[in-house]
Amino acid sequence: MKPLHARYPFLQSAREAVEAADVDLGEVVATNDAVVARAVERVEGAITEDSVGESHRRTRVELLSYPVARVLVSLVDQHICTRKYAQAEAATARERFTEEFTVTDDLSYGDSESLDLRTLLSEFSLVDAVRETPDGYRVDVGSYLDLAADQWGDEWRLVNRQLTDGEVPVTADELHTLLKQAVRHRIEDGLPFPVPEAIAAELDDEVARIHEVLAELDLTRDIDTVVPDLFPPCMKSLLDRVQKGEHLEHHSRFAIAAFLAGIGMTTDEIVELFQVNPGFGEEATRYQVNHIRGDTSPTEYSTPACATMQSYGDCVNMDDRCERISHPMAYYEQAIDDADDDELEDWREAQDA
Repeated sequence: MKPLHARYPFLQSAREAVEAADVDLGEVVATNDAVVARAVERVEGAITEDSVGESHRRTRVELLSYPVARVLVSLVDQHICTRKYAQAEAATARERFTEEFTVTDDLSYGDSESLDLRTLLSEFSLVDAVRETPDGYRVDVGSYLDLAADQWGDEWRLVNRQLTDGEVPVTADELHTLLKQAVRHRIEDGLPFPVPEAIAAELDDEVARIHEVLAELDLTRDIDTVVPDLFPPCMKSLLDRVQKGEHLEHHSRFAIAAFLAGIGMTTDEIVELFQVNPGFGEEATRYQVNHIRGDTSPTEYSTPACATMQSYGDCVNMDDRCERISHPMAYYEQAIDDADDDELEDWREAQDA
């Protein structure tokens, strides 16, 4: 097991090194507290800090903590945990390989204990898809579309790139971003996976601890898409009650207002929705929404977690996704991720039309 493998545990050579060492994962989680602790640190750090933390000083511990962390993520089995873990591992990898690449980003091989660009491209079968030019790099359009699909910003859209002979121009930094996405795809691939009961039993406490961390945090990305059909059942019910003009208790009004603000609706749009509600007062409603946003208060309030919704009796019509998720915003985020493009028409655009 080499330091290179510990720094980049997603490499095929790292997996082969672990297999060659004939490591029994069940024995590792039962007897090696250092590996398990580092694995927990990787997952918790991904959730709370978007980082897998500092490497362990011992190469073996650092490398073995990676497969154990994947086991933990699989046992937790929440979409938001899987996504944040893969993103954090990929971000850490990007920091490391950017430092190791030569200043000129040439495609020559480095020594066995460092990672060079050609080696990383080869790892993802991209050597023939990336060509160095005097101004940067050109990437085969098929590979570009695959790796740029998850990127935010108009600059990544193909229509804003000068496509020539089936190649897309990118800078060195942009190429590193695309490679980070390749790393993320590999790490995320196959997660979660079935874990043998004997191994799962050894990690009960660690999994419970990660669940607690997830329950305490609002872990959703910035969302600016309003598709009521994809709302979690609790928010569908509250929105339906608002639109029917039913009276809502304060906690219910707070929950739906915080949720709508969290998915990108403006104060004006939310106030308009509440106009049909009994006892509607525009000034009071606008103040409450702005207070939730943090515009008129020192705190930006987030949507209540599922446990809070349950305690107030606002959790209704639970479905299969509810069983796996502990926050309404995480539910909505996963619903958006799983939806087809034709299901993602924004309600506001439909209203305008």
